[in-house]
Amino acid sequence: MALRLPRTTTVTLPRLAGRPGRKKWDKHTWLYVSVIIAVVAGAVVGLAFPEFAVGLKPLGTAFVSLITMMIAPIIFCTIVVGVGSIAKAATVGKIGGLALVYFLGMSTFALAIGLVVGNIIHPGEGLDMSGSTYQATGEATSTVDFLLHIVPESFFAAFTGGSVLQVLFIALLVGFALQGLGEKGKPIMTAITHLQTLVFRILGMILWLAPVGAFGAIAAVVGSTGVAAILGLGLLMVAFYITCFVFIAGVLGSLLYAVARVNIFSLMKYLGREYLLIVGTSSSESALPRLIAKMEHLGVSKPVVGITVPTGYSFNLDGTAIYLTMASLFIATGMGAPMSIPEQIGLLVFMIIASKGAAGVTGAGLATLAAGLQTYRPDLVGGVGVIVGIDRFMSEGRAVTNFTGNAVATVLIGTWTRQIDKARVREVLSGARPFDESTLTGGHGADAGKKAPAAQREDAAATALATTAR
Repeated sequence: MALRLPRTTTVTLPRLAGRPGRKKWDKHTWLYVSVIIAVVAGAVVGLAFPEFAVGLKPLGTAFVSLITMMIAPIIFCTIVVGVGSIAKAATVGKIGGLALVYFLGMSTFALAIGLVVGNIIHPGEGLDMSGSTYQATGEATSTVDFLLHIVPESFFAAFTGGSVLQVLFIALLVGFALQGLGEKGKPIMTAITHLQTLVFRILGMILWLAPVGAFGAIAAVVGSTGVAAILGLGLLMVAFYITCFVFIAGVLGSLLYAVARVNIFSLMKYLGREYLLIVGTSSSESALPRLIAKMEHLGVSKPVVGITVPTGYSFNLDGTAIYLTMASLFIATGMGAPMSIPEQIGLLVFMIIASKGAAGVTGAGLATLAAGLQTYRPDLVGGVGVIVGIDRFMSEGRAVTNFTGNAVATVLIGTWTRQIDKARVREVLSGARPFDESTLTGGHGADAGKKAPAAQREDAAATALATTAR
């Protein structure tokens, strides 16, 4: 009697990609690594070939212009979809009112911090800037003129005038109108939602030019300024950056954790790619569309994001506020006309209004500083010429602080109005719900529950083994 061996089944397991536990970079990660490389390369070219580097400035200008081109349609679509989806119009007023009160309070606090630090370190002491001159191009804007400027000359002029506030105004009107139309307004709302998807897709295409734009911008500023000019005003720059860090980590971080139980550094890590974009372009506006998308993915409701983020870019300029007071004290001391405490308090009150004049304008800090001093202390305007040499480097600190302040404000307003999914916030910040870089969305809906391809292949292998065992 022959012994029969059981027939075995050969199972070919799928080949797993990469080494176990090793996460492969996707093309979008490579994009932002390229931005870092471009920034370093731009600095090297600026130092080695300054004349050639200055000629590269149009590269950075063109990239920022492309981003700015998309801001108006993105804000319009986001606010219309957000406001139009709210059942009660009173909710919009509640969100907007709460946001404005918070912005006013935080901007005032930031201005005060700038004054305190300026009085401690006395920037500009020992310098002789009395012979400095500067031709101020900005004009002080009265409160009435500022409010009248919110209303555009025509419905479509808001999209070509470059004012974020005008787009915000038109978008709110359209959103409220769609609310009143009810069922009749649904086709229009659907069309605007599809337009929003298209706009974000175009933005994703433009962002692939970020390394080129960052390279041109950094090379030009290093080539024109040089290292010597930066070292000469190093104290002001270092003090400003330390102040911004203390404000972000101490003030914003404490408030964020106390209200929403969110760690500020976890939120900043989540927005890491946006910070690279800001540093490369020296403009927080370049990251505005991505901030809107990422805040929605984080779990904050569309109405809160749609109202808070665009409004914050006009009224919540924490970094600009710190810059205005510190730079003013630096100029006053360097010009040999230091301000008394009452004058500093008067400057703080004036700058609260003047800082709102920078609404929606890329790199408006220097112009706002000149316009503010021209109105409050005309004898100090000439000292702005000294700041010009390092303003480009300080603008990065302003942009990062402004951006962080608006991200924190969105989470806070969402928490106060109870329009935030806290469980989703924890999942997103822990990395359990990745942001979809290809479409600038969070992978909602059908894609939300899908596993990564590698995980699917591992499940398939386990299933095959289990079938064989049976």
